[in-house]
Amino acid sequence: MAWLEDIGPPAAEAQLEPLILRDQLSAVRGSSVTALQVQIFLSLIIITVAFHSGYRGAGIAWFAITILASFLRIIPNFVPLTKISDRYGTRKGGTVQDHLRLTALTTLASGTIWALLPVLCAGFTGPESVFYLVVICGAAAGSVANSTSYARIAICFFVPPLLSAAFCLTYFDGNFDRYALAAMAMLYIAALIYISRQSEAAFRDSSRLKNAATTLAHSLREATDRSIAVAEEMRFRAAHDDLTHLLNRSGFMQEAASRAAEFTAPLCLMVLDLDGFKSVNDLFGHQAGDEVLIEVARRLRHSLADDFLIARIGGDEFAILYPLETAAEPSAALATRLINAIQVPFAAFDAGRIGASIGIHVTSPGTQNFNIAEMLPFADEALYAAKNAGRNRYFLFDDSLRNRREMRRAVERDLRTALAENALEIWYQPVFGQDGKLLISLEALLRWRHPDYGWIPPEDLLAIAAMTGLSEPLINFILGDVCGMIGKLVSLKLDRIWVAMNLSPREVSRIAIDDIVLAKLEALSISPSMLEIEITEETAMNISAVQDKLNSLSAAGVRIAVDDFGVGYSSLASLRNLQVNRIKIDRCFVTGISTSPSDQILVHTILKLGESLGIEVVAEGVETAEDLHLLQSLGCQRCQGYYLKSPAPRDDVCNWLAQMEAAQTTQLHN
Repeated sequence: MAWLEDIGPPAAEAQLEPLILRDQLSAVRGSSVTALQVQIFLSLIIITVAFHSGYRGAGIAWFAITILASFLRIIPNFVPLTKISDRYGTRKGGTVQDHLRLTALTTLASGTIWALLPVLCAGFTGPESVFYLVVICGAAAGSVANSTSYARIAICFFVPPLLSAAFCLTYFDGNFDRYALAAMAMLYIAALIYISRQSEAAFRDSSRLKNAATTLAHSLREATDRSIAVAEEMRFRAAHDDLTHLLNRSGFMQEAASRAAEFTAPLCLMVLDLDGFKSVNDLFGHQAGDEVLIEVARRLRHSLADDFLIARIGGDEFAILYPLETAAEPSAALATRLINAIQVPFAAFDAGRIGASIGIHVTSPGTQNFNIAEMLPFADEALYAAKNAGRNRYFLFDDSLRNRREMRRAVERDLRTALAENALEIWYQPVFGQDGKLLISLEALLRWRHPDYGWIPPEDLLAIAAMTGLSEPLINFILGDVCGMIGKLVSLKLDRIWVAMNLSPREVSRIAIDDIVLAKLEALSISPSMLEIEITEETAMNISAVQDKLNSLSAAGVRIAVDDFGVGYSSLASLRNLQVNRIKIDRCFVTGISTSPSDQILVHTILKLGESLGIEVVAEGVETAEDLHLLQSLGCQRCQGYYLKSPAPRDDVCNWLAQMEAAQTTQLHN
């Protein structure tokens, strides 16, 4: 039944259901005649026994009603099947379902009459009770055997008399034997119901197979045409994105390769990634995200010429390939125009929520036999640089990015060795309170001086560690150094100060970070309250992936902080659900705040949010006295930045702490 698989099980079932019901009705009509003959025969035996036992009047009345009910059951059979419709409102003879229900109803009436048999034997207390019980049980079994196509008919017949028998056995002259018989009657009912339903299921399966085969025989040509259409659709879907109908990554690569002979160098490849798309998915749902992608695809088609190759190559990532000589404007101007087109507010969202970053790679003039697979990493590198520079930017792959790419490859190659040789360092930067006078905590910052490329940015180290499977060893290295710093604080009797370490979204979601951290703290007998885990706002937004792990840490006493707060769209619910102790305002809103009214408003709002939720707020990135004074005027009591104290190696920080503690002790003694 391959054609049924093409349609899909629900559609196939819907197509076969009317045929199955019609087969059931036909079988019911055939069995009803047999049932009539058997009931007449049994009724004659029963009235004979009733006469013999002295119940002549009751026996005659029961016999008459039984025969009448039996004939009523076959009256619907006189309506030809051709006049019965499969659905409502198409023929005057009613529907198949109507006739099945009517037959079940008349059978229920007949079964109810059989339920009156106790009248002929004083509620199964007379000497004829065994005979009537045997007749009822036999009739019940016969109804099941005779009504295999539609269980409801058999159930409507045997349930009333068996229930009546169980009641009489229990209510009249009750003793243990009669109670046992009543229980057996109830079990008999359950068994017969099960058998009836199984018989109907087997009948329906047999009918389904028969009708499927018949339908298939009449539909071979349609199936062939449908198969051809499906094959064409599959070929299209294999190369195109189902949502936007743009080329997908595979289709883009194939189409670019097939057009290689048509394209003349230099070629321009743009990789466009949406800014703020994840927040749309998280806050408004995936349907809203899909609508954004569809609209972005429409805007790209509208903005670009027909001969441009456009593809959706990732979740919110698009690629554009074209020869420069066919473009009416330089690649930088085109990138700016595309960014402006995507920045136009979407109907369902506030302005500025969705933006775009673009990485550009242009092949050298005279390049022969270009390879799109080789171009994509260069455009990706440019995209990475554009996103690091902020929202709605573009970046052209140049020599500086080429050097950066080589640096990243060197780091990928050397990071494992650096970890094994303890070449990485952990520096610490203080967080101050009381207008920068009181040390509150320390933040651990990852540092590595590569022998060829110098200091490597921490975000690059974390990203490369994740790509090379070194996240867990790197976390253990950072955690070990942090625990060492905590031990030093305890030895200096500064256990009021805690130490924070940063974790990336990928690390939190993929690694059992709670087990790693708590096992380390327990092994070193370190109080969990002296450790703080800083997660990015992006991690906090993805509650489902991190909530259990962070709640486990929080329950053990570890502090939880949200870093870079303000650059995403965290909800109040996420802050509550994660039991956050501290939020750190991203430095992009703090540095230069003394001259930025808009940043002042945003920071003031975050401070009020923290106050209302009972969450401590820290401003990171304080670089000048003016910024510090402005933050103080806004009521921000916790600050961090180079103006207050720059990061330093652990030994330098420990010496500074010791000197600071000694100075404070001297002041107290004086």
